[in-house]
Amino acid sequence: MSRLANLLRRTFGVVKELVGTDHLGNKYYIIPEQKTWAGRVIGPKRMVVASNPNEFEYLEGNIPSEWDAWIRGRRKEPPTLEELLKNERYREQIKMKAREVEERDQALQAKEYDDGLVARPTQTVAKGHAASTAFGKAEVTEDPVSTGSSFQPGSWMPSGSKKN
Repeated sequence: MSRLANLLRRTFGVVKELVGTDHLGNKYYIIPEQKTWAGRVIGPKRMVVASNPNEFEYLEGNIPSEWDAWIRGRRKEPPTLEELLKNERYREQIKMKAREVEERDQALQAKEYDDGLVARPTQTVAKGHAASTAFGKAEVTEDPVSTGSSFQPGSWMPSGSKKN
């Protein structure tokens, strides 16, 4: 097989072997270990051909985590379709349980607020914006302000008329 693969590789380019597909239509390949004409050994590579090859339309989650682990070499054997479906069902069960817990927590919190056991969170209104340099500082006045080490000059402006 190695001689045939080498002949095909030299004739047609890289030979890739289809390892499997996922439920989204992505195809997964492995390029076996190769020797170059100079005798250098190139290790095997794993790759995916996405069902949607447009890069700008790619969304996170278009490759299942099991196949991603196989591509990155974190697992030796590619996942089976049964394993993918089992894990997908498991993830859906976890999401449903999380929704149920969240709903119960919100109902319990509302009951505690109504019974007066817990005070409702207060909304504080800050004047100005926290990112501004004058946030939390006193307004500028005409009179200079001096409180120890924080001297603020006043905003006095000379009058426009000259007195001679």
